[in-house]
Amino acid sequence: MKTIKQHARGMIAVLMASVVLVGCASKPMVQQNQVEIAPDTLVTLPTPAQLGYSLTASQLITATWQKQSHQLPVQLQVDPKRVALAGFSSWGTRILSLDYQDQHIDTYVMPGLGATLPDPKQVLFNIMITLWPMDAWQAPLEQVGWQLKQTHNHRQLIDSKGDIIADIDYKNSDPLKGDITFINHQQHYTIGIKTLQSSQHESGK
Repeated sequence: MKTIKQHARGMIAVLMASVVLVGCASKPMVQQNQVEIAPDTLVTLPTPAQLGYSLTASQLITATWQKQSHQLPVQLQVDPKRVALAGFSSWGTRILSLDYQDQHIDTYVMPGLGATLPDPKQVLFNIMITLWPMDAWQAPLEQVGWQLKQTHNHRQLIDSKGDIIADIDYKNSDPLKGDITFINHQQHYTIGIKTLQSSQHESGK
């Protein structure tokens, strides 16, 4: 266990600084289906059903910050009622997980690593902002004055001041068939999302 904890602390040091979009300001009260995307700015997550299809995927998240890169293997499952997410160490030990359904999010982090692991809700946000369709994000972001704009194989996350917070680039028009690069300009980090394996089908089938 000690070896796993030591590895996780080193691996997640970058993810702590990079996956989270917010700084160290005091946090407002957060509802179960909300994520803090900037100090005192909460966004309501789209529903699982708004993805538009059911999905099972194995992904590799690579976070780069201050010239350091670390990886987090992730298993993702989505159906119309539920999103399940699990992150693992390089040895295959589950170190964090999340279950999102009925507008409620349950999270788990390995005991003893709560202060070093990223918030699973922030990992979920980064995956959802890249995979869920534009219309699923329009209303939640408009509520806080933010925007998500899209051109060919590219998205931009823009805050209420008109500043570009993040650029998201897709190597393929199908985000599950090519690498995704998420660049946060305010926090100066880059996240790479590589889908290693996936299967999907229309919801309800």
